[in-house]
Amino acid sequence: MRSLVLVLGAGILSIVPGYAQDAGSGEKIFVQCKACHQIGENAKNAVGPVLNGLFGRKAGMIEGYSYSPANKNSGITWDEATFREYIRDPRTKIPGTKMTFPGLKDPKQIDDIVAYLKQFDSTGKKAGIVPAGRTREGAAAAQSVKPNPSPFGDRLTRVFYNRWLFLNI
Repeated sequence: MRSLVLVLGAGILSIVPGYAQDAGSGEKIFVQCKACHQIGENAKNAVGPVLNGLFGRKAGMIEGYSYSPANKNSGITWDEATFREYIRDPRTKIPGTKMTFPGLKDPKQIDDIVAYLKQFDSTGKKAGIVPAGRTREGAAAAQSVKPNPSPFGDRLTRVFYNRWLFLNI
């Protein structure tokens, strides 16, 4: 019986979500982009357009930036899925784009740069990370609600409980 509980416990503990988005790591990855793009409150168009408020914006719409016809006429509205395809291989997603960046191939780096970019609203203010599938307003509302404390809410409590459970069988 004890071995059954150990096997089941190990199986449950091994089911963990994939890697989480890390905006801090995304900021480090964004260093590659800084040669052409700016983001933040003092951002200005450079070789590439400002990336403030990217998600939800139509491609080719930043005032004062000279986009390629391919980008202007792409019909793209930037969302996570579209940006992920684009940043993996910009020239495949928008043939004729002026962007010369070869793309990010690592899915973890793409997750992290998405998390970093999502922090900035259209004015360049850093408003925090917005989880996938949420709006900035919904994320703010969710942060204002304090969750009920759970006896298994943190890793240390889960580890303690699991050891106690296995020792008392």
